[in-house]
Amino acid sequence: MSKHIKVENLSVIFGKPSQVEQAKSMLDTDMHVSEIMEKTGVTVANRNVNFEIYPDELFVIVGLSGSGKSTFIRTLNGLNKPTRGDIIIDGENINDMDNMRLRTFRRKEVSMVFQHFGLLSHRNVLENVEYPLEIQHVDKKERTEKALEAIKQVGLDGWEHHMPSQLSGGMKQRVGLARALVNNPELLLMDEPYSALDPLIRRDMQNELLNLDDSFDRTIVFITHDMNEAFRLGERIALMRDAEVVQIGTPKDFFENPANDYVRDFIADVDKTRILKVRSVMRKPSYTALPSDHPKTLLEKLESGNLEFCYVTDDDNKFLGYVTTEQLKRSKAKSLERLVTEDNTVINRNAYLKDIWKNLSDATFEVAVLDGKKRLRGVISNDDIINVLAD
Repeated sequence: MSKHIKVENLSVIFGKPSQVEQAKSMLDTDMHVSEIMEKTGVTVANRNVNFEIYPDELFVIVGLSGSGKSTFIRTLNGLNKPTRGDIIIDGENINDMDNMRLRTFRRKEVSMVFQHFGLLSHRNVLENVEYPLEIQHVDKKERTEKALEAIKQVGLDGWEHHMPSQLSGGMKQRVGLARALVNNPELLLMDEPYSALDPLIRRDMQNELLNLDDSFDRTIVFITHDMNEAFRLGERIALMRDAEVVQIGTPKDFFENPANDYVRDFIADVDKTRILKVRSVMRKPSYTALPSDHPKTLLEKLESGNLEFCYVTDDDNKFLGYVTTEQLKRSKAKSLERLVTEDNTVINRNAYLKDIWKNLSDATFEVAVLDGKKRLRGVISNDDIINVLAD
């Protein structure tokens, strides 16, 4: 399970109640947030934010310090209260949660990873990871099993009994991530978790997160000030400036249709081939088939769409291979099962564009894009890459 989040006209203002009321009346005017702050004495952290975050999406919010991104992510789990507007998670408004419901939500449905680890220095790795389950009074045997599984997920096997003081910065952040994963949250919030790490360790952690995202169904909201990191990780990105969202879209959207000069400047130094992943450029397949489909019926559909082939998946969208119109014309079979040709040129959706040229050159057709569970998520061709690099 993963969460669907809808943010509607969200504003968060910090200040005295009388000041906040005065500032609220100015939010819908043309006044800049600095003017509102000067006139009222408040801090406008988020202003009229509207967007959706879809289930199973890795959504990145990027912006410079003071843009409002960290305030926003803390509002998603109720640490900050909206001044006005709504955050609706799977149809439930955060504003309507009483203390008991909010406590349950934080303990069982959402987890948060912070920039500065927050490990308990007197507890070893295993005990740190167990802690969220311990305060829920989960049985010792069960919580140890779950903690060991989370530790394995983040690549810390064998470090269970080491103390935080014995770990590197990257390893400490892995412990923090394991602790957030131990209750298998449907929503994972990450507030600049890698900004304090060295570049090489940071890249390793980014890859680790992409692997986890590919293997488990959960919604992830990731905060960063680095556009390169945002483009490496995000399926979609929201760029914030002065408490407002400037642009939302895929990395491809930012390159093809930057909203204004600020966005153009923000992305000016990005190397597209090293930043853009396949998932940012891929398209939906024109048509897919199931093994149970009748070849004659499928042939009619492919010919009506002027298609030479289509990919075949099972009922869970797991990739099986492809069939061509020529095969279908020659065959007298009553199902596709024996006609499916295996395809070894497939590409993982988290591969960078710079790493897929050989796959594309070896392919007969456009290339299938898969996730970590071997599910078909899209297709990509040379033309797709040329188009995005040419913009």
